[in-house]
Amino acid sequence: MKKCLNEWNATVEALGQGRQTILIRKYGTTVENFLLYPTASYAFKNDFLRSFEIEYKAFASANLIPKKEDGKTEIKYYAEVEDVVEKSSKMIGTLNKYHIWTKEHLESYLNNKKAKIWILRVYKLKEPVMVQTNGGTRYANLKNEVPIAGMKPVLKDEMFSSLKKEIECMN
Repeated sequence: MKKCLNEWNATVEALGQGRQTILIRKYGTTVENFLLYPTASYAFKNDFLRSFEIEYKAFASANLIPKKEDGKTEIKYYAEVEDVVEKSSKMIGTLNKYHIWTKEHLESYLNNKKAKIWILRVYKLKEPVMVQTNGGTRYANLKNEVPIAGMKPVLKDEMFSSLKKEIECMN
């Protein structure tokens, strides 16, 4: 696997630890699976912790910066897009238990546009891998392949199926 989705490290860790099961975007995706490539640009903005729910501020603060060494970044997770569900931006509050962001942060991000809710099945790689990308804004390609054999789902099948069904059935 070489395809990556660039995402804030705190979100990558929330997905990888089962604290979050969705990504909320203004756009959909045709990419069905990818590695989660952690970024840190948000960590350098003033008062960025305001973007996280109170109970996740300590978690976000502890997971600001991805592990880096010698110009490489550590990747630990792989994701499959199980579904993309469209929701009115006014319905964002109904999704609070599925992500770590504040309603205000999401409303500001969406700016009254419809939300595309990416329901992700996340897997932990057998071993973390240090990688380099060829650049990219939303997606990037790695310079080398990353093995995905032996990865394990973050959430058990029953739990993930239940969460997926809940999200898909929300109006």
